[in-house]
Amino acid sequence: MISQMQKFITMTHNELVDLSHKFVLKNMSCGFAVKEIKTVEKEIVDVLGFGAHNHSILIEVKVSRQDFLKDAKKSFRKNPEEGVGKYRFYCCPKDLIKIEDLPNNWGLIYCENNKLEIVHNPYCKSLKGNIYTGGFNYNKDVERAIMYSALRRQK
Repeated sequence: MISQMQKFITMTHNELVDLSHKFVLKNMSCGFAVKEIKTVEKEIVDVLGFGAHNHSILIEVKVSRQDFLKDAKKSFRKNPEEGVGKYRFYCCPKDLIKIEDLPNNWGLIYCENNKLEIVHNPYCKSLKGNIYTGGFNYNKDVERAIMYSALRRQK
């Protein structure tokens, strides 16, 4: 019999970050995205996608329930305006996080068989839509520093 924990360990954090990076570019109206970048506030951004008109999407990847629960204790989760991403999603193996577990105003993306699917999108009337409304007050200065750092490396 497969334990509850073994059920979710189907891919590594890095594999899910790579899938999320591709997903944000292809499906979430972002023309540019970075992955696994550390901010000056010590937040390690798994995926941050940028689109036009202050459109930014944070995807926080979780492959364990323990890591998800620990995430809520971070200062930029307790004070969302300190963090990045106007729109924020957790991405995890299917059923690791339930919609009712989500912090207020967060979306949820499931991974099953190496395919990602938005299962909760509080910013859009349609799960597959790309016209986003609402979102977080977020740290634009940190986002700008992330973008500058990433673009500077594009030489």
